[in-house]
Amino acid sequence: MNLQIETAKRKVIALTKRHSSSQEFRVALLELLRSFFTIDAACCSAVDPQTLLSTGAVTEDGVESIHHRLFEIEYLSDDFNQYGQLATSSEPVAILSQTTGGELTRSARYRDVLLPAGFTDELRAALKYDGACWGYCTLFRKGDRPFFSEEERELIASIAPLIAYHLRKASLSLPSVEHEWMSDSPGIGVLSPSLQLLSANAIAKQWLILLRKWESIEEQTLPRPIRAVCSRALSEHPAPQGQASMAKVCIRMPDGPYLTLQASLMHGVSNTIHIAVWFEPAKPADMLPLVSEAYGLSEREKQILEGIVRGFSTKELANTYHISAYTVQDHLKSIFVKTGVTSRRELIWQLFSRFGVQEKR
Repeated sequence: MNLQIETAKRKVIALTKRHSSSQEFRVALLELLRSFFTIDAACCSAVDPQTLLSTGAVTEDGVESIHHRLFEIEYLSDDFNQYGQLATSSEPVAILSQTTGGELTRSARYRDVLLPAGFTDELRAALKYDGACWGYCTLFRKGDRPFFSEEERELIASIAPLIAYHLRKASLSLPSVEHEWMSDSPGIGVLSPSLQLLSANAIAKQWLILLRKWESIEEQTLPRPIRAVCSRALSEHPAPQGQASMAKVCIRMPDGPYLTLQASLMHGVSNTIHIAVWFEPAKPADMLPLVSEAYGLSEREKQILEGIVRGFSTKELANTYHISAYTVQDHLKSIFVKTGVTSRRELIWQLFSRFGVQEKR
C-alpha cells in the first residue's frame, strides 16, 4: 500500500506540472484517479476557502443529472459526510458506507438521490492544504461493485493535500494575455426558490456566459457558484441577526479579475421569496482574505497586510495592533518571504497589478 501511495503522489505531482489551469487539472485528475481503482462517476469542485462555496465544478455526465439535488441536501438538510463537516474535520476524507456502518439508507442523500440514480457508494474528500480547504472531490460506485475500501480512502487522503496545493496555486495564476473586461457596474439576476433564473440585466448575462464557458456546461444549466450562493442564502433563512451572510464567493476568473458573487433573499408582499444575485469585480475586502489564504499568511500577517493596503506606516501598524515596530518589521519580513517580494513597495505593486486590489484610505 505504501508503494501505491508513493506512486500516486508522484503521478499527481507530474499532473500539476502539466496543467496550470484549475479546470484542465481537475479534468485530468479525475482520469488519473481511475487508474488507481474503480470509479463509475466523479466530480471535483474548487471552493472559496473563506465561505467553502463552489467556485466552479468539473462534473461528469453520470453526476450531472443529480447535481442540483446534491446541492439541496448539502445546504438545506443534515446528512452524513457533508462537505462543510469534512472541511473542518481532522479526517477530511470519508466513505458513505463506512460512516453509516453499512446502513446506507440512514443517509437522505443515499435514499433520495444516489440510490435512485444507481449509485451504491460514495467517497468524499475535502481538499485541504495548510488548514484551508480549496476544493471537494467526490467519487461514486454503481451496481454490484464493492464498497470503497479503507485502503482506497487512505490513498485519496494521502494525495488530497497535493491536489489542494495546486488548486491554491491556480487561484494566484495570472492571465496569459490582457483582456478587456466588463465595467464596474454590477450584474444583477433574480431567481426563484427552485433556482430558476427569472430575469437578469445585460452584465449579469455576460457573466453567466463566461461562467458556463469556464465550467463547460450548457446554456440551461445554472453555474455551480451561483447555485452555491443561492443555496447558502436559502439555508440562512432567516439570516442570523447581526451576522454577515456567508452567501458569497470570490472567484479567480481564468483570464481576468476576481469576481464576487453574492446572493440575498427578497421577500414579496404576498410571502413570495425570490433570490437576488449580483456579480461584480471583487473589492479589496473580498479579495484580500483569499489572497492572504493562498499565500498561507498567519492571522496577524493578514492584519498587517490589510493595514498596508490601507496605507498605514510601520508606526501606525504598531499602534493599531498594539505591538512594537520591531514586531511589525518581523511580520513584514515573513510576508515578503511568503509572497516572494523583497520590499513593501514591491508587495503593493504585486497586489495592485496582479490582483487588482485598490488602495484604501
